[in-house]
Parts: sequence; C-alpha cells; structure tokens
Amino acid sequence: MYVSAISSAAHTPTIEQQVFRIISKRKAIRASRVRKTASLSRDLRFDTVDVVDIILELERNFSITIPDEVPLTTVGDFVRYVRDHAVAA
Repeated sequence: MYVSAISSAAHTPTIEQQVFRIISKRKAIRASRVRKTASLSRDLRFDTVDVVDIILELERNFSITIPDEVPLTTVGDFVRYVRDHAVAA
C-alpha cells in the first residue's frame, strides 16, 4: 500500500508542469523552450488570442477565474497565479 501511494504521487504532474504543458500545446512548442522567465509575446510569439485561449484552458483545468486586469506576461506569472489560486486537490 505504501509503495503504490508513492508511485501514484510520483506520476501526478505539478501545477508548474501542467501550466507548462498547456502553454506549450498552444503552439506545439517543445517543452524545452518553455521557461518560467519566457515572455509569451516576445519569446514565444503568442498573440492576444493565444493568451486568451491559454487563460480559458487554465480556468477550465484548475476551476479558477483569472480577471482581465491580472498582469500575466511571462510563463512564471501564469504558474504563480494558478499556484496561488487553484484549490488544493
């Protein structure tokens, strides 16, 4: 029982990994290019529609609401917001 609990926990992706996956899937970017310091517009070349789609996907996956006035420019901004506002499972 103890081993299976550790095994299943090891396969549960962290919030950071889940956010990275959602962002990288948006434009089929290799995960290795996604860094917390990367700017969505400058480094990853996302436009406003891409960012809105990412926000909608994060809201759906984590059952959160991300207000329009929240400044989200880097991957790390998204990770921090989701980590701070997602309900613990």
